[in-house]
Amino acid sequence: MERSGGLPKTTLVMGILNVTPDSFSDGGRFDDAGTALAHARAMFADGADIIDIGGESTRPGHQAVDAETEKSRVVPVVAAVAPLGVPVSIDTMKADVAEAALAAGATILNDVWGFQRDPRMAEVAATAGCQAIVMHNRDKADPSIDIMEDMLAFFDKTLEIARKAGVKESSLVLDPGIGFGKTAAQSLQAMRHLARLKSLGFPILFGASRKSTIGHVLDKPVDQRLFGTLAVNAWAVLEHADIIRVHDVAAHVDFVRMLDAIRSA
Repeated sequence: MERSGGLPKTTLVMGILNVTPDSFSDGGRFDDAGTALAHARAMFADGADIIDIGGESTRPGHQAVDAETEKSRVVPVVAAVAPLGVPVSIDTMKADVAEAALAAGATILNDVWGFQRDPRMAEVAATAGCQAIVMHNRDKADPSIDIMEDMLAFFDKTLEIARKAGVKESSLVLDPGIGFGKTAAQSLQAMRHLARLKSLGFPILFGASRKSTIGHVLDKPVDQRLFGTLAVNAWAVLEHADIIRVHDVAAHVDFVRMLDAIRSA
């Protein structure tokens, strides 16, 4: 992953690997090293460009875990998955966990609080010199605010934190944080106006796979949201998202190959 000029022309597919007991879609399915590695191999075989490993659920109402528990979940899995040869991302909001995962073989830091929750996170990214995905987040939804203005102000602060810590702008990827501290209407607005975020000049990661906004619109349970996920990801790719973060890797690899082929024809 590189910033404009070095970005590949194809959209990247990031496969989700939650090693948690309580994630909203796949909690408990891959929470031991053996099943997690098998799932990572399957996603790699299906064409995943990146494997994103997380050890703490971030769904609404999730149960927080301490850094030691999170490290015990993710570090063995990162160490097992990294030799596959696919870039590994560590999905965490804790600097201690990020450091341990990067030492175990992860090469990308995915911070769901955009350097604004753990004060050491930007320093960890700067020291490692790794790619860093920074996501917009809020403690709770506020239907009265302009979500895009809030997002742009949030990223102004994130970029200032990054500069002060010595994080290179060329290493940053922005994520609008679909579903995080947003109403369903605000998540749809964030999707609709993705081009405003893209105008900041950074690569964009888009993660809406199976999320509640899709369920809200379609009135479908989590396990019936693939078609809705494909629809929102189609919009994101056409709005020039660079990476899509998904549960269903095989379907999305075919999907982005076709969209990219049409766009480049």
